[in-house]
Amino acid sequence: MTRCAWAEGSEEMGAYHDVEWGFPVVDDRRLFEKFSLEGFQSGLSWRTILAKRPAFRKAFDDFDVEAIARYTDDDVARLLGDAGIVRHRGKIEAVINNSARAIELVEEAGSIAAFVWGYEPDPATGSRPPYDEITNEWLGLATTSPESVALSKDLRKRGWRFVGPTTAYAFMQAMGLVNDHAPGCPQREEVEAARTALRRP
Repeated sequence: MTRCAWAEGSEEMGAYHDVEWGFPVVDDRRLFEKFSLEGFQSGLSWRTILAKRPAFRKAFDDFDVEAIARYTDDDVARLLGDAGIVRHRGKIEAVINNSARAIELVEEAGSIAAFVWGYEPDPATGSRPPYDEITNEWLGLATTSPESVALSKDLRKRGWRFVGPTTAYAFMQAMGLVNDHAPGCPQREEVEAARTALRRP
C-alpha cells in the first residue's frame, strides 16, 4: 500500500499527508489557520504554503483571531515587508478581516468548529469518481461539492473573504470533514477511524 500520489513530491508533503491531512480537527485556532493559509494558496501550490507555514504562524501571532483583529495599517505594512510569507495585500487584509468575522461567528455559533462541522457531508450519500489502482489516485476528483458551495456562500454572506467553493472544499479535505485519501492509501483507514471516534462539536 502506498500513500496518495500527491504526497510523494517531497519529505514535507509526505509528512503532512501522513499525520495531518484528512484527520479531523475541531480546534478553532487550527481551523482559522487553515482557512487563512488556503486563502494564501490561491494561485499557488500547497507545497509553497506548507514550506512557509512556520513564517506565517510567526507573522500572524499563531493565528490568534483576537490578536489579528487588532491589527492596524502598521501591521499590514509589516506583513507586506515580511519575505517569509506571501506578500499579497488582498490576502493579508482578508486574514485580518476574517479574524473579526470569526469572532462574530463564535459569538453566534459557539465556535468555528461548531459552525463548519455543520457542513460535513453525509458519507452515505456522497459520490466518488473512479479510482486508478496503478497511480493510487482518484480520476477526476472534484474540487468542490454541494457542501463546500454552501459553506462558502454562508461565510461570504457573513463578510469573509477568499473563501470560495474550491478553497472551502480544500479546507474540508484537510480538516477531516471528508475523507479523500485514496482507497489504496494506508492513511485512509486511520482517518476514517479518527472520524468515527470524533465527538462532533
